[in-house]
Amino acid sequence: MQVLHILLLVFIISCAVSVSLTKNLLTALVIFMGQSLAMSVIWILLESPDLAITEAAVGAGITSLLLFVTLKKIHAIDIQKGTDKTTNNVQEGVTRHGKDQE
Repeated sequence: MQVLHILLLVFIISCAVSVSLTKNLLTALVIFMGQSLAMSVIWILLESPDLAITEAAVGAGITSLLLFVTLKKIHAIDIQKGTDKTTNNVQEGVTRHGKDQE
């Protein structure tokens, strides 16, 4: 059991680092969902099912859904075509913002 705790903690830490280092918003969102699900498993192992359900519902469920909808609304992803434009849109937005301030 102790080994599983350590593996999950290492997974959560690696997810946190990779979310902050990735340039693709959709990839960061999927990693965030995985981190939240791993955290809910940790809550189950710590015999706290109420927190596990809350973490799974809010962290992996509602928050991820809201972030997906936000990416769709700002046209960062195109679900119908199956394309991911997050990196280009973020770079274009930063470039446009920099030009506006000049």
